[in-house]
Amino acid sequence: MWSFGRPRPGVEVCQVLRLGRLDYLDARELQRELVAARGAGRIPDTLVLLEHPHTYTNGRAGRDANLLIDDKQLAAIGASYVRADRGGDITYHGPGQIVGYPILDLRRWRQDLHLYLRALEEVLIVTLADFGIAAGRLAGCTGVWVGEKKIAAIGVRVNSWITSHGFALNVDTDLSYFRHIVPCGLIGKEATSMARILGHQVGNEAVESRLLHFFGQAFCLEMGPRSIAGSTTTLDRELCSAPPP
Repeated sequence: MWSFGRPRPGVEVCQVLRLGRLDYLDARELQRELVAARGAGRIPDTLVLLEHPHTYTNGRAGRDANLLIDDKQLAAIGASYVRADRGGDITYHGPGQIVGYPILDLRRWRQDLHLYLRALEEVLIVTLADFGIAAGRLAGCTGVWVGEKKIAAIGVRVNSWITSHGFALNVDTDLSYFRHIVPCGLIGKEATSMARILGHQVGNEAVESRLLHFFGQAFCLEMGPRSIAGSTTTLDRELCSAPPP
């Protein structure tokens, strides 16, 4: 499998935090704490896996006009709208999606943002191939596509070469929520999901297992599973204060 490159000698374990369903703003604050902790060397490289309730997020370059409904309509469908401190344009997060937030120190690999984006795409492409889905890239568009339909969105932030934000893979997502936006600011492009393509439900756990395998291969990391639940304050204290293993 294609690899981002072997890290320099040192920490080679990536802790995996499976947090279940978490509000987007809480997850954003947690990421900021994890980035600070990773930069200070208090934690190892980390991959956060979670789900968000119905949320539209728009990146730094995104236009508010790409959200096609108003506040009243948002409330009617039980969704929120958040301006995110990441790259990219507008996207949707919700149940049936695997959202991954890698907190990696790229100083240990290659300090190349574009190569990092291609590595995330590759992880998703080979994961989908493992389920019989032929996915790939679309020229000039970040993310992963099946034909002309987007199955995974990618938008990241890098601060002093510590990464945050990441990817959202549509596993068994309610695709009707994408009708209320111009996904990723691309007019005429639609979203799809693993369940839509395969014609049956797919469990997040099975997909996560393969995704972790390929993520470890791509970044030459040993993936160390860990499941934690609790308030954001508890998570911050437990995850960001302990020294790395």
